[in-house]
Amino acid sequence: MKMISLHDAVEMIPAGASLMIGGFMGVGTPDPVIDEIVRQGKRDLTVIANDTAAPGVGIAKLVGAKLLRRVIVSHIGLNPETQSQMLDGQLQVDLVPQGTLAERIRAGGFGLGGILTATGVGTIVEHDKQKITVDGRDYLLETALRADFGLVHAFIADYLGNLSYVLTARNFNPLMAMASKVVIVQAGNIVPVGLISPDHVMTPAPVVDYLVMKG
Repeated sequence: MKMISLHDAVEMIPAGASLMIGGFMGVGTPDPVIDEIVRQGKRDLTVIANDTAAPGVGIAKLVGAKLLRRVIVSHIGLNPETQSQMLDGQLQVDLVPQGTLAERIRAGGFGLGGILTATGVGTIVEHDKQKITVDGRDYLLETALRADFGLVHAFIADYLGNLSYVLTARNFNPLMAMASKVVIVQAGNIVPVGLISPDHVMTPAPVVDYLVMKG
């Protein structure tokens, strides 16, 4: 794990990259990293996240700046700009049920090819998906999700890169840290090694590539 400036962290992200961005309606999203992406004008991005938040919040800043080509999310209902860009054909939106989304990310992080889920069987969701029958019940094969970069927000990080989260920030950040090739972490607090109890480490240091320096 390396300490890195916010500018240098975002500079590593090329146009057209795929990003997993943690958070749940903006809670647990690394806002300083989002702001720097907007400032540097990174374009044609694919974002995998739970949602696109609300106007002016978190991932919605990327939507508003029209930096995204595609989003894979479970919810866009609170962001009219996402809806508008989707309807205008400016933004490809893949809507995935929240549980399926979480499991596809988990599968990516654990080296699996995908998951089997009954969600969507018998609906339009079946289109172009492989159906598999197990013990007389039909399931859809949903492929694993991975990304070039994982943008993670932690409540606490130590100087080795061990991470701990609080509340809904824990919903997607730990999964995305596992499913991304390069993990960039912005932490609310950076503390000496040993201050995070081993029982409270939710993402271990070997998973983290870069920790953004405060200030």
